[in-house]
Amino acid sequence: MTASLSLPPSGDVDNLLAGSKKRRAKETRVKVVMTGAAVISLLVSVLIVGSLLWKAGSFIFDVANPPVDTLDEAPKGTFGWSHLWGSQWAPRFLEFDLKTLIVGSLVVTVVAMAVATPIGLGAAIYLSEYASPRVRRILKPVLEVLAGIPSVVLGFFALRWIGPNLVDRLFNSGTQSLLAAGLGVGLLTIPLVASISEDAMRSVPNALREASAGLGARKLRTSTQVVLPAAVSGLVAAFIVATSRAIGETMVVFLAAGGSGNSANFTLNPLDKGATMTAAMASQASGTDGTIVDTAFNSLFFVGAVLFLITLVLNVIADRFVRRVRQKY
Repeated sequence: MTASLSLPPSGDVDNLLAGSKKRRAKETRVKVVMTGAAVISLLVSVLIVGSLLWKAGSFIFDVANPPVDTLDEAPKGTFGWSHLWGSQWAPRFLEFDLKTLIVGSLVVTVVAMAVATPIGLGAAIYLSEYASPRVRRILKPVLEVLAGIPSVVLGFFALRWIGPNLVDRLFNSGTQSLLAAGLGVGLLTIPLVASISEDAMRSVPNALREASAGLGARKLRTSTQVVLPAAVSGLVAAFIVATSRAIGETMVVFLAAGGSGNSANFTLNPLDKGATMTAAMASQASGTDGTIVDTAFNSLFFVGAVLFLITLVLNVIADRFVRRVRQKY
């Protein structure tokens, strides 16, 4: 005797799967809350970028169409595009030399990455390939805690110790310099490079390590010629994130670079005082009243837009490179 299986109508099945009305109402409320959070996040981001671009556009308009009013300390007459490419960054005197800030930011970033990349990568190799599980359980949280040290603390450390005890003693350059700021930013980014790189190396399958050992390779050769190439996408991501962090750092360079006043001269020498884009924005953020001063105040939004563009380009390049070299296991 064959038993027949009878199914309820399709509408009844849908009702059974949907659950009770109370459950559906609760799910609807949760969906509304989550959707609202996503929309608010997107709206805040759009407003921030819109405000940045609006003020940057106002600055460009003021440069192209000079105001008539002047301040006593500002040069008389009009100013134009030539003031965006001069020899110093001095907004109070209508000198908005962009290359002074861009080169200063590049010098600090290069010094920082020269410190953070080898030390952070070495720490990542040790934690991933050499450290025992017990040591890793202790050092990895400590490394992540170091990443949470406030940047103002490292800024004072760079100002009060790195500058006078390291840079000044070796090069007799004074306590404030782009080199001291770069070393401070490098210390700040070491935990970031080490943590992301270690996660990337730990994601490499052990089968590759075992195959390399089976061929007679030593631990160092396996780490440098097997694991590192296999984790190159994560390592590049760590380098780009750390570079973006170094370019966007404010307090360390504000305190240690020595160029946070009303003016900074163009220099390529890391032993000189200088300013970065973020430090110049922090200095100019106090703004006062007046037509020309308003133009000087709007210049920080223009610098912020340039910084935003540089960071965006770095992330786009990193994303394309990572997609091209990523290996799936």
